[in-house]
Amino acid sequence: MKDSLKEQLRTDLNDARRARDKVRTLVLSTTLAELRNREIEAGGALDDDGVRMVVARAIKQRQDAAAQMEKGGRADLAAREREQEGVLRDYLPPELGADEVRAIVRELIDGGAGHIGAVMGGLMPRIRGRFDGRAASAIVREELG
Repeated sequence: MKDSLKEQLRTDLNDARRARDKVRTLVLSTTLAELRNREIEAGGALDDDGVRMVVARAIKQRQDAAAQMEKGGRADLAAREREQEGVLRDYLPPELGADEVRAIVRELIDGGAGHIGAVMGGLMPRIRGRFDGRAASAIVREELG
């Protein structure tokens, strides 16, 4: 049986510690701590989708931090954030392209979703962690006309 995503994170953390990989150890330990916090808030263990949401949020935080570092002229710190983001990307399914998201949006509209809330409500669970929500919203607005 395939390990859960959470177990995979724990296994990889132990491997990173043994290999003395400071970046992976830091990223995975902070992600697992955030995961524990979310489980406490939720009142129980998260499934793989819940774990992916935590990982996606951690990636978004690092992207935002890197953008702030670059704006502040700290390319060295931005590079560190991007490196950490790269470690986390391995735990999410591959990114979706705009054309793939557009096809899902059209499918939802053809299925009867006639306003932005209905389309986004059907779209986000399918693309979460694989495509930027703001870009998806722009595609939905275009498709709805």
